[in-house]
This record gives sequence, C-alpha cells and structure tokens, in this order.
Amino acid sequence: MTTTVSLSVAALTIDSADPAALADFWGKALGRPVSPGAVAGDTAVDATGPDSGPRMILHNPPEPKAAKNSVHLVLITDHYDEEIERLTGLGARPLNEIKLPAVRTGGVTFSVSQTTFADPEGNEFDLVLWQQQPEQVPSPGTN
Repeated sequence: MTTTVSLSVAALTIDSADPAALADFWGKALGRPVSPGAVAGDTAVDATGPDSGPRMILHNPPEPKAAKNSVHLVLITDHYDEEIERLTGLGARPLNEIKLPAVRTGGVTFSVSQTTFADPEGNEFDLVLWQQQPEQVPSPGTN
C-alpha cells in the first residue's frame, strides 16, 4: 500500500519571553527580514528564498510550561482533515485546534486553521492550513 504524503515544513516556531528582540537577533544573524507574525504578539523572521530554510516565528506563550518543548515544527498542508487523520493514526495526539480570522499577507487573503499535536514522545508541533480566500470586489456604486 502506498501512502501519499502532502506535508512540507513551513516554519519553525520558537517560544520566547521577548519575541521582537529575539526576532531582531535572528533576523540580523541570518540576514533575513523581520515582520509581524500572523497572530498578534508574534514576530517572524522571513525566509528570503527556497534555499534559506523555513520561516521562523517567535512566540510568547501565555504561560511557560516546564515540560513543553521550546521549539516545534509547523507543518503546512492543503489536505488538513486527511493529515489530521493520518498523523493521529501514526500516534500523534491532538492538543488544540484554532481557526483564525482571515489574514492578509503578500497581497493575498488567507484563512488559517491550525491543530497543535503532541508526537509520541510529547513534543509539540502544528499542522496548518492556509486557505486562500477570494478577493472581495466592491459592488458598483459602493465605496
């Protein structure tokens, strides 16, 4: 039986007490631009091309946890529900699911769904679906 895998690494999230300061360091260290993250309070170190590696997202968690890993993968897919089922079947445990309001980045609007999992050893990672939304065209006669 052949299994189709539709995952790629989109970003590396790092928990930080001061995301902006840490992003400034990594942006300078890697020669990459720094931008606001998709979630309020997050800061991102953007990839400059396909060979520069994944985007880094610096995030200040609501509460530090002694057992939580401070670095985790963010996996992106176009097959969100199928990958949730597949990853769960492999032994991942869903911890939390969020659906964010539409986010505009790079001139395109996306809705974002995210599930945080624990792998079989308890390390956390995220599965994310960025779904492009149709552009809203104003009706004639409206501003």
